[in-house]
This record gives sequence, C-alpha cells and structure tokens, in this order.
Amino acid sequence: MAVTTLQFVGAFLLPLFAVASSFDPFHRTGQSMNPMGSGGQQGPFMPHEYVRFADVKRQCRSVLASAAELKFDANRATALMPELSFLKADWRQDVNDGAPLMPFDGTDVPDGAAASDPLRLATFTLTHVDVALRGKTALNVSGVLGVAVSRNGTAPEMGPYVSPEFKVWPGSTEMKVLFEGVYTETGDGESVLCLVGDALLPRRGADAANPWDWAKNSDRKNFQPPITNDKNILLVIRYPTTLTLTTRAVRGELTSTNGESDAAYFGAVTMLSQLGAYSNYKFGSEELVSTACSTKPYPDDVLGDGSGLYTGGSLCGILDLFTSEDVFAVVPNWKCNSTDAICRRLGPFEADKSVDATDGGFKDVGILMQDIRCDPNAGSDERSARVSAVFRAVSPSEHLYTAAHRSGLSGMTLSAEGVWRASTGQLCMVGCLGVGKKACHSRVCLYVRTGFSATRRTVVVGQITSIGGVAHSPLTFRRAMHPSELWNRFGVSGGAPLTMAYNYTKVKQAGEFLTRSEPFNFGTAIAKSLLSYPRLSGDDQSSLADELTLHVPVVPDPFPRERFERPFLQLEVLSLGPLVGRNVPAIPGMQLAEEGRGKGRPSSESQTETTPTTETTTSILNVSAELTLSGDLYANVSTLFLEGVYNQVDGRMYLIGCRSIDAPWRDFSAMRALEDGMDCSIEVRVDYPPTTAQWLINPTAKVHIASTRDLLDPRRFDAMSLQTLPIMYRQQRQDILSRRSVEGILRLATLVAAIGAEFSQLMYIKANTDVMPYVSLVMLGVQALGYSMPLITGAEALFARIAAAGVNAPPSYVVDKSQLYWTIDCVVKILVLAAFLLTLRLAQKVVRSRIRMLTRSPLEPGRVPSDRKVFLYSFGPHLLGFMVILAVRYVSAIGRPVQQEDSYMDASGRSHALRQWAVTLEEYVGLSQDFFLLPQVVGNVLWRINCRPLKKSYYVSLTVVRLLPHLYDYIRAAPAINPYFAEEYEFVNTSLDFYSAFGDVAIPLLAIALAAAVYVQQRWNYKIISRTVKTQQKKLQHLGSRVYERLPSMSSGNFEAELVAGVNETAVGPRRDASLT
Repeated sequence: MAVTTLQFVGAFLLPLFAVASSFDPFHRTGQSMNPMGSGGQQGPFMPHEYVRFADVKRQCRSVLASAAELKFDANRATALMPELSFLKADWRQDVNDGAPLMPFDGTDVPDGAAASDPLRLATFTLTHVDVALRGKTALNVSGVLGVAVSRNGTAPEMGPYVSPEFKVWPGSTEMKVLFEGVYTETGDGESVLCLVGDALLPRRGADAANPWDWAKNSDRKNFQPPITNDKNILLVIRYPTTLTLTTRAVRGELTSTNGESDAAYFGAVTMLSQLGAYSNYKFGSEELVSTACSTKPYPDDVLGDGSGLYTGGSLCGILDLFTSEDVFAVVPNWKCNSTDAICRRLGPFEADKSVDATDGGFKDVGILMQDIRCDPNAGSDERSARVSAVFRAVSPSEHLYTAAHRSGLSGMTLSAEGVWRASTGQLCMVGCLGVGKKACHSRVCLYVRTGFSATRRTVVVGQITSIGGVAHSPLTFRRAMHPSELWNRFGVSGGAPLTMAYNYTKVKQAGEFLTRSEPFNFGTAIAKSLLSYPRLSGDDQSSLADELTLHVPVVPDPFPRERFERPFLQLEVLSLGPLVGRNVPAIPGMQLAEEGRGKGRPSSESQTETTPTTETTTSILNVSAELTLSGDLYANVSTLFLEGVYNQVDGRMYLIGCRSIDAPWRDFSAMRALEDGMDCSIEVRVDYPPTTAQWLINPTAKVHIASTRDLLDPRRFDAMSLQTLPIMYRQQRQDILSRRSVEGILRLATLVAAIGAEFSQLMYIKANTDVMPYVSLVMLGVQALGYSMPLITGAEALFARIAAAGVNAPPSYVVDKSQLYWTIDCVVKILVLAAFLLTLRLAQKVVRSRIRMLTRSPLEPGRVPSDRKVFLYSFGPHLLGFMVILAVRYVSAIGRPVQQEDSYMDASGRSHALRQWAVTLEEYVGLSQDFFLLPQVVGNVLWRINCRPLKKSYYVSLTVVRLLPHLYDYIRAAPAINPYFAEEYEFVNTSLDFYSAFGDVAIPLLAIALAAAVYVQQRWNYKIISRTVKTQQKKLQHLGSRVYERLPSMSSGNFEAELVAGVNETAVGPRRDASLT
C-alpha cells in the first residue's frame, strides 16, 4: 500500500517538476559533458551541461529580480562571448580584511635588492552561451576566471580545456576558477553576469599575522601548496551597454559565500576593466570637449613655430598605425620652473614609486595609446575627425608587452575624446583619469609631424595639461620616427599618404667640421684620384642611402688585446639631399643642391643652412641619420640623431649628433648648450671603404665619436673609435660573382697543372723504371688525401673547407645557379677525380715495383725501400706542430672574450656544432698538403738514394699549385667577407688561420725549402757519394745494375711495365715499360 502511494505521488509530482523547469532560467541538456565545459574554442551553440542551477538561482536572486526581458538573436549571441571577455584587468583586495585570497612568494628578488611591486591582474573568458534554450530574462553561461599576482605581469593561460588550478612559484601566483551562471540585462543600460564558481583555494596558516608563511621559497624540492576545494564562490560582473567616454568601465566583484569563520573564506575582491574592441564606441561628449578645447587651436609649446604639421585627410589611417605596441617616450620636465612636487609629477597620472624615482627625468617611462577609435567627418565643410583613445602610463619596472595588453582602468590610465581639425593640424581631447565623469580634468593635444630636423625626429607629439584638477607641469610625450619606418609604414609600399620633409639646421656646423678634419695634402689628393667611394648615380638617392646604411658588429679601433664586448652598430640614413626615406615624392619647393651648396629639401616654410665647401657641385650631399650602438660601455651614445654632410670624393660623413638627456628635472637648469632639451655637442665621422680595390683594401667602415664639451663638463665623454666588420656594397655583389668566375678559372688552371705534373711523373717512371721504388708512398698518400676530401665532403677547392660542412649543397648555389658556375663546378669535380686516379696509379706502380724487388731478394728485405719509418718521422713533426698550435691557441684564448656560442650557422640557416680542436685538425690537414714533399725528403735520407725518383717539373709544379692560394691571399691583403655565401672564397678559404698574413709568408718559404732539398738530394748527392764512398757502391741501392724483364699481360694484348727479376744477370740497363694502362 505504501509503495502504491509513493508511486502515485511521484506520478503526480513529475509533471509539476517539468512545468517548473520550463519557468527556470536554466536548462540542462540531455548530453553528458564536463560540467565546466571547455574554453574559448566552443561556440555558443555547443551543447553544455549546467549542474548548479539551484546554487545560481539562490546566489543570484537579486540579479534575476532586476533583470529585464532579453531581446536576443543568433548574431547577438555569437558576439556576446568576445564582448564580455576581458584580458589582464586590475584587481584589488582590502589589505585590512584579514582574509587574503592568495599568497605571493617574493623570494625571486634577493633580500635588500630593489624590486618592483607585483601586478595584480585578472583575465575572464566566457566559454559558453546557451542560446537554444533560455528563459525570458536570462541566458545560461559559463566561463573561467584567471587571477594572478606576478612580478613580470604574467596571467593564467586560457586554453580550450581548463580545470580549477592553483600554482605558486617565486615571483608569481596563479589561480583558475570555473564558473557557471546567468547573463541578464537591466533596464538602465547595464548587462550583468552572475556566476557561481569552483576553485582550489590555498589554505591560510594558523598565524593570522603571517598566514602565507608556507609559501616562501616555493621552488624548494617536493613543495606542494596546501589547498582545499571550494564551490562557495560568487562572481558578479557589470558591463555598460553603451561605450562612451565616461561609461566604459567594467566592474566585477569576487566574493566567498562561506562564513567568515570558515577556512575557505576570503575577503571581497574587486576587479576593474573596460569594454574592448568588440564594443561600438558612441561619441557624445561634446560638452566636455568644448570645455577643454575652447580655444581653437589650443596654444602649447611643443611645436616651436608650428610648421610641418599633417593637414591631410587620412588622420584615421595614420592613427591606426599606432597600435598598443607603440610606445610614446615621456619628455623630461626640463622647462619646469615651479615647485619640486609639481615638476616631478607625471602629469595627471598617479605614478608608482619607480616613476617617482626618476625625479622628473622620466627615464624609461612611456605612454601607450590604446583602443583608438576614429570617425572621419567627411560631410562638413572643414576636414575633421572625432577620435577616442585610452592613454596608459607605463612605469620603468613594467614590461611593455604586459602593459600593451592590460585593460584595467586606474590612476595610470586617461580616457580621452576629442576632435581633430585639418585647418590647425591639432587633435584636442578631454581626458578623464580612471573612472567616472568627475575625473575629467585634463587636456590632451596631439599632432602628426611631417617635418624633421636634428632635434625633432618625432612623427607624433602630444602634451597633457591640467584644466582644474591636480596641478602639474605640462607633460610632453612623443613617438620617435625610426628611419626604416619611413619605408615600412609611410613609404610607397603602403601606409598612410604622408609627405615628409627635412629641415637641415646643422649643415654649416658640419661643414666647419669637414674643413677642420681634411687639410689639403698631395697624398690625399692622389688617393682620391685612384679610389672611388659610394656616390650618387644620376638622381637615384635611394640607392646611395642604402649603400650608406650600416647594420654590422663593431670592434674598438685599434683592436685591444684584453677582453672586450662587441657591440652592434646601426646607422640608418633618414634623408639624403632632397630624399627623405626611400622614395622621392614630388613636393613643391624642393630642388637639388645648387652651386655646390648641398641644399636640403625644405618645405615652403622651412629654411635650410648651406654647406661651405670648395668641392665640386656634386661632391657634397646633405645627410641626416640615426645611429644606435649597443653595449653598456656606449650608453652615452646609445642613440644619436645625426645631421651633416657626406663627401662623395673620399667617402666620409661629417655629422653633428644630438642625444637625449636622462637627468632629474632640476639638473637641466645648470646645463649649457642644450637645444630643445638635447645635447648637440657631439661630432661623428664615418669613413666608408672604397668601392674599388676592395680586394686590396680592408673593406671596413670606421666610426669616430667625440664630444666637443669642455673638459670639466659633466656631460663630456671620452672620444671613441670603432671599426666595423667587413661590409659589402650592393654593386660589389656583381664583383663577387665575377670573382667567382675568375677564381673558378684559377681552380681549373691549377687542377690542369696538377694533372699535367702527375702525368709527367707517370711518364718519367715509365722511362726510368729503376727509380720507381724510391717514390714515397706517404707523399702520394698525402696528395690522395687532398684530392679525396673534396670528393667526399663536396668541397670545391683543393683543401679543407669548414664553412660549408654539413650542407647538402654549397650555400652559394642558393644565391646563384647560373649555367657558368654549374659548368665550372662539374669540370672541377671531374678534374679532381682525374688527379686522384692518377695519384692512385702512381702509388700502384710504386707498390708493384717494391713487391717485385722483394721477390727478387727475399733474403734481404732491408734492401727494399719502406715507408714505415718515413711515416713515423713525417708524422712526428706534424703531431708536434699540431699540439703546439693547440697550446698556442689555448693560451691566446685566455686573453680573448669568452664566446658563449658553441655552434655556427651556415648560409642556409642550419646550425652546426663547433669544436675548436676539430676545426684546428681540419686546418692542419690542409697544412700537411702544402708540405707534401716532407715524406720524400725524409725517404731520400733514409734510403740514401743515388737516383732521381721525382721529375723536377713534377715536384716544382705541384709546389707552385699548393702555394698559389697563399700568394693569391697575400696579394688580396684584406679580403672582404662575402655575406651571400657561407664560403668566403672559391679559391682559398680565409677562415683558416693558416691563411693569415704570417702564414701566407712562412708556409711558402718552408714549401720552397722542401722543394730545394729534393733538388739537392737528387742532383748533388750522387756526385758527392761517388767521389767519397766508391768502395761502398755495391751496398748502395742503385738499380742501374739490375735487369728487369717485361712479362706479357694476361688480361690484354698490351704489355704492363712490371718489374721482375731477370735471368740474364749480365744484361746491362733496364727494360722500359711499354704501356701505362
């Protein structure tokens, strides 16, 4: 009976539950999935299981009660997920609450060391929106919140699949919380997310004063943070439905629904972000803008005479180029004459201690321009545009990447809206600090510059002034223009149509520097007449600007013996004569230099100084550039804005440099000779190598930098001289390819000479079979090794080459695959193979001759020449020399900079391990080939020869062939490094130390000495021995008294010149070999 009653009650209640569920804003699908779903890769229509509808209904009662009816469609649901997500918002918690959310391990910074405050960042991602089944006032949604405290500004990664997580390590703490809940909209312009969460919370210790004592030194072994799973977490996020100047803030609150006595309880956490790029901005703050910009244009002091401003119709396109990745540098308050509190303040921003430490100098302080919205007003009579943006101040301790992706609104952000008018070239905006209309007490004026000078190299400059808020000095910020950006961003290849001009103001001063540095003398005049340097060809200033641009490592000049750092130098040409950037737009009023004056390219308003010179009308060109130099030793000149002249006759630039001053604001009043707050008392001379005779003159550029300030001036620095690594001009690439042809022909010639010498030796022993056993097999083996290595490794020369090792094809083929070089390469390999086979044939004949001699006198093996001792005596000096060279290099390496790289990269971009001993060994193998006559000299002494085993033309020709690369390298003196090919030479590998200036002299002298020794042994020894030791002639191994019989070959009709003992001991003279095959 009871069972029947329960069944009846259940059957009656089941329809009621079904009806009740239809009125609930939550709906559970029939599919089984992860309750907290997946991440951002899920679409809004993917099925999802919501299991905590009861908790959501209970915790979000007030939110559901104030919800209005939703008017939704599929398109709105698709846009909802990115619109409600935010990245790296700011969060904070009341420090007096007594229940902090998470610990922070500050042991990443040593005790006592200066450290920046950790950043508290939060990232929220909406992972699912249930559109298929929803209530009238709410949508089921789910998401994940990442909360972090980090020194370097990192935030938890939100992948497609997430779960509750807590991590702590020195300098960073991260936590992920999974949520599900509802999305609602109120009737007063607000959207609300109310979510309940599931998290792994860290457990606080018993000591209330230090609850996170266990989190110190979290990188210790086997560290496991104490955590507890907690589902009593509530997150409420409120979004404005309309994005305007004063209603852009997104506010969130994370609270624990546990009791305060619960171990999992934590104090309320507030979050602050803003609507992002997926929300439409509504311009409508005309009243605030008119109050800030009542004067049109508003007068300020950042432009000087106000010339050179952009007044075109593409401001929005220009602003689009300045994304959040671009940083505006803050200019020191060097003009401030007020109190210290006002002059050292970073404008209206509420700066942290790292900014205050700059004392008004604002070193490494920047401003980012984020979320730029631009609406051009094409319908009005005057060209104008409405602009909105967020200016974010970046402290020196904050990483730029982190700052660029932050979305929080705080005292370091200034929301701005205003109007740009083409008639004035000024964008005037009202700025609101942080959140709310009451904080709009700043004026922001922004300009786009189209004219540059030595002290003004910025494309965008702005100034923030106060209009009733906190008193502060006008804060100036600027976006520097790197010369390469004139092509990349504003050139003919794309970008906004900007017309640039340069106003030369340092030309007269540079001309005086030129006159002072170049006194006339006949030696200089003769050198100028013989050499040529990069010069203007027709009207192609762009090509000459490319030739004068440098990107190369440099070393001190002269080269020091002690350890030193190798900085990297970049010299970018900004303008050359009338050229600005790399294209020449037609600008009225611009013309080339006249009457030798080298005039620049001013607009109708600008003025350009003239260059005093006695050169011809085409020899002097005005030039401006930017020099950057890495390294701590060159911090004084790390960035220089240069302007001056370039002398095309001797390839020298004479430049006046200006640098920014990093100093507290009060120090500027005591400085002298400042121009726009910059130090322009610097002279720079750049000496370029000639374009001709690059085979004979070291192709390196030299840079001399000196300060012209007084000796006691604190801003003076010591003069410095630098020398670049070898550089190459564009036109020299054709010279390199032609040099490859010349060197390819030289390789062919040397190989043909080597083959001719081998063939002549083969014919010689055919005619003189008695000398055949006395040819050293070790000598032939050294030559065979030299020929076989190119065939095995793919190298193209007659000696070892490490530059192209490990590459399937020579890197030069990547650049040039012409038929000529391919043909030369094939012919070279064929000739190398022919020389190798001829050498093997010589060795074969020597071996056979010794076998026949041994069979003739089996009881006297000592009478047969052997190469065992020859090998030992020849290998010994080489081994000793190799060990000495290793020791010398080890000792010399002590005084050199330590190289961190243990690998090198070839021209194809492949990385290879580099072992110094292996490199030295391969170099020494090439050296042993140069001394190939050493085994023959040793053998001649050991065997006490009384004959001429080697034909004079053979060893003389091969000696010349081996020494020709050294002669070639010595004539070239200082060869140019070829950046197009991994191998520097086709004919000689100068990367080997044995091709140094000393080696090019010492090695040929030793090789010639060995050739002379062979000559003396073969020509004079017989005469001396025949006069003094006639009684021992029978003991000498002279084969002239032996008779050899030519035996017929069984494999062919020809006769082989084999040496066998004859039966007729009375016959005189040897028989001759009839065939070489």
